[in-house]
Amino acid sequence: MLALTVLLALGIQLLPLPAWLSIMRPAFLVLVVLYWCIAAPRAGGILVAFIAGLALDVTKGAVLGQHGLAVCLVAYIAITFHQRLRNQTMLQQSLFIFAMLALYEVVVWSIDGWTGHAVSSPWRWVHPMLGAALWPIAALTLGRTHASR
Repeated sequence: MLALTVLLALGIQLLPLPAWLSIMRPAFLVLVVLYWCIAAPRAGGILVAFIAGLALDVTKGAVLGQHGLAVCLVAYIAITFHQRLRNQTMLQQSLFIFAMLALYEVVVWSIDGWTGHAVSSPWRWVHPMLGAALWPIAALTLGRTHASR
């Protein structure tokens, strides 16, 4: 289920949308990777995060390893705190997810700037807020994928 949900999230992340709606798209792939790092850190792990980030790099045409590094960093932090996060309320988990998504955006934004790519609009900072707001829905939906075991 892990591979299937990561591939599905990658597909949703790459789905073409109108420009006004594309601005509002949260990082679904990062949300899914964070979920698996918290729910099943041994199954998810940093390797899955790196492969998912590289797949996003290749499909988006970004600097190779840019998203891989950013997703690995947030996955490592999530794995480090996974036992504490499982016992937190959804609001507290959402605040943690907001911090991780903001860190992801900072890393991607920094690498964009260092490599001379055009830094996108300030709307990119809306993604962490939307991702944190969607976290309870994402966690409950993904929780149903492996709850039957």
